[in-house]
Amino acid sequence: MTAPKTAMVLAAGLGTRMRPLTDDRPKALVEVAGQPLIDHVLRRLGESGVERAVVNVHWFSDRLESHLAAWAGGPEILISDERAELLETGGGLKKAAPLLGADPVFVANIDSVWTDNGAPGDSALNQLARLWNPSIMDAALLLARREGSIGFEGGGDFFLADDGRLTFRGEAAEAPFAYMGVHICRPDYVADGPEGPFSLSGFWRRSAAAGRLYGCVLDGDWMHVGDPEARDAAEAKLAGG
Repeated sequence: MTAPKTAMVLAAGLGTRMRPLTDDRPKALVEVAGQPLIDHVLRRLGESGVERAVVNVHWFSDRLESHLAAWAGGPEILISDERAELLETGGGLKKAAPLLGADPVFVANIDSVWTDNGAPGDSALNQLARLWNPSIMDAALLLARREGSIGFEGGGDFFLADDGRLTFRGEAAEAPFAYMGVHICRPDYVADGPEGPFSLSGFWRRSAAAGRLYGCVLDGDWMHVGDPEARDAAEAKLAGG
């Protein structure tokens, strides 16, 4: 499949676990290795061929919009305004749907930074795009191995079958893979979701139960930058520490 040309970037969260770094800025503007988190994500998306990114804003929205207005290079930025109400992952995607168009999109969190061992032109995002097949799947998720990941706590999220299908950890003590913050779906994936805030998780569970949730695994190192300690660990990793 052709890689999506449009992305939804989820940048509206309050970043409470990142305090005090988010006392005066949105989490998206917390810097790792000299770059705001959102710049890391936008750069990756641009390298994969994304031409338009819809970014939702809420916390310190004016400051984030000012930063994005000065963004140089691709992708083009559009704003989905959530100043009135923070809508969570599913609600944010539903609100932004009119800006996203009809074709499949990348949906990306802003708190994931990663290294990519793929060959030129064969990045993790491109591999995810090759996996995507809307005839048999509702969503395709990029995963990371728990071992070696930075900033991820917990027993893991998914089991991955040989054909790429995902099942949730459920009652198991642990699972080998964690969702690392990027997936592909149709913009109308959550169209039947409720009005107001809601999570994508329930939709993924529904898709998994129907055998329509798939994934592939990052060949590289994943850093979940969710708090100041993880930010420092990610900086050390990127610096070769």
